[in-house]
Amino acid sequence: MTALILIDVQRGFSDEQFWGPRNNPGAEANIKALLDAWQQRRLPVVLVHHDSVHADSPLRPGQSGNDFMPELDGARPDLVFGKKVNSAFLGDVDLDAWLKTHGITSFVLAGIQTNFCCETTARTGGNLGYDVTFALDATFTFDLPALDGTTVTADELSHVTAANLHNQFATVRSTQEILG
Repeated sequence: MTALILIDVQRGFSDEQFWGPRNNPGAEANIKALLDAWQQRRLPVVLVHHDSVHADSPLRPGQSGNDFMPELDGARPDLVFGKKVNSAFLGDVDLDAWLKTHGITSFVLAGIQTNFCCETTARTGGNLGYDVTFALDATFTFDLPALDGTTVTADELSHVTAANLHNQFATVRSTQEILG
């Protein structure tokens, strides 16, 4: 059985002033398409939210930015939990134990940010022996400053994440490829 794990699909990531330029404006539609397909097929859905401990973060608990995006309205998740670090395997719930208890050996991963929480969760899942599919076009990220003062674009970061993960920790696929 294959679960869908949606990472940090939260309203706070819509704050462009806080995060800066992003890539993949179609990510939310792809996230919604995956969610709808999983729910239609009655397959397990896991929603994870980032509960930031930083005072200036729009993802802090108790703020509207910590809430899920509208694309998750109507979701009927089998599990919902928070985390304070990059990997969903180190959250408020023992995700590895939950997946094993439910006989889940594979999962599709989507959400925000491509190169942080999504990539870290994919790497951990791959290391734990799960068959991980990374829905690259159902993720997005933001530009980052490089150590030399230049900017690494969100598209470049996404491209590198795909290269890091594919055939190492996960299989990188598009939403269309996953949904067939």
